Amino acid sequence: MLAVAMAGPAAAVDEARLDKLFARLEQADPGEARRIAKEIELELSKSGSPAMDLLLKRGRDALEAGETGAAIEHLTALTDHVPDFAQGWHLRAIAFAKKDLYGPALADLERALALRPRHFAALYGLGTILGEVGRPGMAREVFEKVLSIHPHFKDVPKALERLDRQRGGATL
Repeated sequence: MLAVAMAGPAAAVDEARLDKLFARLEQADPGEARRIAKEIELELSKSGSPAMDLLLKRGRDALEAGETGAAIEHLTALTDHVPDFAQGWHLRAIAFAKKDLYGPALADLERALALRPRHFAALYGLGTILGEVGRPGMAREVFEKVLSIHPHFKDVPKALERLDRQRGGATL
């Protein structure tokens, strides 16, 4: 009985709905894409447990308040309790990256993307870190993958421009 209780909540994500949202996102105009992306993000934020949702909220709130250490603590508790919840790994990766802890951030993004390969925000984070650690070619590939999932992801064109400037500067 205890093993069942400690196993964590059942998946709360409606996979069929998520598949439909991703299909619509690929074809949407920019305005509609923003709305669909928010729906996807909401769906991906469902842990299946009010207690775990609270840890996610506390982690997110700490990140927004600039309390990176507290965010890591909350999100570590979340990933410990619900290791199959990609959003916990994704947000903890953001917290690690804010502390310039790129190794742990990359490991968390790898876990998030293993669980949710179409998690465009996690992919964007991966591309950003790859650009920061001097892997512009890999970063470009990841950003192109983001655009194949979410063609109107607003930050990708700026990120690609940054990579182009870095590459241009390196060849002079």
